[in-house]
Amino acid sequence: MATAHPQHLLIAGGGIGGLAAAFVLGRAGHRVTVLEQSAAFGEIGAGIQLGPNIFRMFDYLGITQAVSNVAFFPPGLGMNDVRTGEKVIRVPLGDTALAAYGFPYGVIYRADLHTVFLDACKALPNVTLRTSTKVESFSQDSQGVTLKLAASEGTAAQTLRGDALIGADGLWSRIREQVVGDGKPRVSGHIAYRAVLKREDVPAHLWSDDVLLWGGEKTHLVHYPLRRGELFNLVAVFHSNKYDEGWNTFGDTAELTERFADAVPQVRELLGKIETWKMWVLCDREPVKNWSDGRVTLLGDAAHPMLQYLAQGAGQAIEDAVVLGEAIATCNGNVSEAFHNYQKARYLRTGRVQLTARFYGDIYHASGVQRELRNQMFQGGKESAGFAGLKWMYDGIDPAKMFR
Repeated sequence: MATAHPQHLLIAGGGIGGLAAAFVLGRAGHRVTVLEQSAAFGEIGAGIQLGPNIFRMFDYLGITQAVSNVAFFPPGLGMNDVRTGEKVIRVPLGDTALAAYGFPYGVIYRADLHTVFLDACKALPNVTLRTSTKVESFSQDSQGVTLKLAASEGTAAQTLRGDALIGADGLWSRIREQVVGDGKPRVSGHIAYRAVLKREDVPAHLWSDDVLLWGGEKTHLVHYPLRRGELFNLVAVFHSNKYDEGWNTFGDTAELTERFADAVPQVRELLGKIETWKMWVLCDREPVKNWSDGRVTLLGDAAHPMLQYLAQGAGQAIEDAVVLGEAIATCNGNVSEAFHNYQKARYLRTGRVQLTARFYGDIYHASGVQRELRNQMFQGGKESAGFAGLKWMYDGIDPAKMFR
């Protein structure tokens, strides 16, 4: 797919969102340079869920088979009460999700999804992938953007020139500091511990093919298979005052055990199978209407970081990439106009996901009367706050119609 107005587009950040944007723009014929500050391209993390709206994007990009080869497709999405073990709700997936939305619901190892996009970018000769390259700041004029790159071992500080810049550099984005300038992220007070087990290390009575969430007072555990069922992903979340900027810190097993002391035996047994946990503090930001400045825009967590409770962080970044590609394709070479149109098309949807994710955190962690009402409503089949209530999100977007 050739473009009549090829650009040299610089992308700060080589995570899932940055590589998705590089692939979208590279296959359209633009010259793309991805700048990753780590020494190698890779993803830290465990599993992520892929709603039908994300598979719609995979289909649009022609990578559905590559994703499906390493994904797992759970038969259901359920929630149990962590203290009593009672089933709060179970929503069938599989053919049900396919019939409702036209696309499936899957789960995948974050590193595997990252690899799909990395391999797709490597197959494009006009996409350059640079590691150990940290963007310190940018300046721009009417002709393009100049990046100031940090000095690294054996390399002096450098500059890099391009036609435009896409900041896909995550929650603590340096690009956002200059574009939005809204300070540090909002600390939610929730902390997540994550781990992955091999299938043979999970006793049969603890295994479930479903995406299963155990909701409790200020705590929850979610687990599901990964990589065609070869692995088992666990994420335990609880309220905490700890704060650590990063995604790869070792957790305190004693604190985790204490927080889940009142959980049903199967939950405590499952948590006990993990010797080492990695933790991260959950943060987001208030939704904003503007995340672009001339020839510079933001994407993914840099634009609209969200809590994990709707499992949409990576998915919304991929939607961003596709919409951004369409905006650039229809702007007749005016990148600033394209960036404006892109954020205009995205900010209400991503803002709704950000705010709804906070609400779902309250549902999962309900206590007292709120907990009883949650269980009663869901068990009574009133799923307005459940899977059916998210049709607006799972229906997805049609980017081909967005600017035409």
